[in-house]
Amino acid sequence: MKFKNLLFALTIILTINACKKNDSPAPVEPAPNTTTPNPTQYVTDNSFKIVAYMPSYRDPNTVSDAKYKMITHLFYAFLSPNASADGSLMALPQQARFSAVQQKAKANNVKFGISISIATGVTEATFAAVAKSETARANLVKNIVTFAKNNNLDGVDMDWEYPRTENGNPNTDFTLLMKELSTELHKVNKFLSAAITPAVYTSTNKDAIQTEVYQYVDFFNIMQYDGPGYDSTEPLNHASMKMTEASLNVWLNTKAMPKEKAILGMPLYGKDNAGASIGYREIEASGADVTLNVATVNGKTYGYNGITLIKAKTQKAKERANGIMFWEFSHDTNNDKSLIRAANDQLGRTY
Repeated sequence: MKFKNLLFALTIILTINACKKNDSPAPVEPAPNTTTPNPTQYVTDNSFKIVAYMPSYRDPNTVSDAKYKMITHLFYAFLSPNASADGSLMALPQQARFSAVQQKAKANNVKFGISISIATGVTEATFAAVAKSETARANLVKNIVTFAKNNNLDGVDMDWEYPRTENGNPNTDFTLLMKELSTELHKVNKFLSAAITPAVYTSTNKDAIQTEVYQYVDFFNIMQYDGPGYDSTEPLNHASMKMTEASLNVWLNTKAMPKEKAILGMPLYGKDNAGASIGYREIEASGADVTLNVATVNGKTYGYNGITLIKAKTQKAKERANGIMFWEFSHDTNNDKSLIRAANDQLGRTY
């Protein structure tokens, strides 16, 4: 009987322990991580830049593949807003050329972008109307960013020629457009540049750009050309060193633009006293001494930037700015007298 009682007691104890073990809570599986990873933070590229523009009306085959190794950034020009001023975009001109130029740029590690500017029926007033309307402005920003993403661009250049002052005050609509476009482009790791006036002439566009804009734009392509007569000692030179220095003084000193955002613009074409233009490749092909800044071609005399001046301006950019820009790519030669090549030589670059 004692044995039966002992056996019964042991059975009860084992049963209770088994129940306790079975009643233990099951291990809790860690919750899956549903947090969306933060996108890569945009980082501004402050390296020295060599920028060129390629207009849609030029044959890409006029530029040798080797020339792409002499630049860091290339903009296809242009994509334009519609004249309706609702923020929609016109169709891209010459899609096949766009694709060909982009392919060559990418093959040579050149950052490729689109330049937004005027077109037939689209004027400065169109840009002004779009920028003034909150709805149209947002629509333009959305459409530009969508175009940049769909075409795998590295960035966008805003070539509004030109925002004007409003009753003598800076153009706040331009500021808003740049702020909103910059915000959306940087979200998808694409840069924003702007082509701007040399600001050496008294006009309604000289003081239109607020210093606030500097923080939104990655770099500014300062168009330091089309100013014949600025230097009385070189009346035909529409892009004299005197004009370049004056422009840099205005933007860097008077207007306090950060040096790392300033790109010194140079022409690859000449102009006569009637304003007619000729590409540098035609000047060089005529047999002219291209170390000079004046040449006579087919009986007409043109002022332009020769090899010596291009090298001097490139050195000036190295000292005072953070890059050089050329309008436009196809105007240059493909031989050893290339102006873009001369600039590269001055910088000590290999290509």
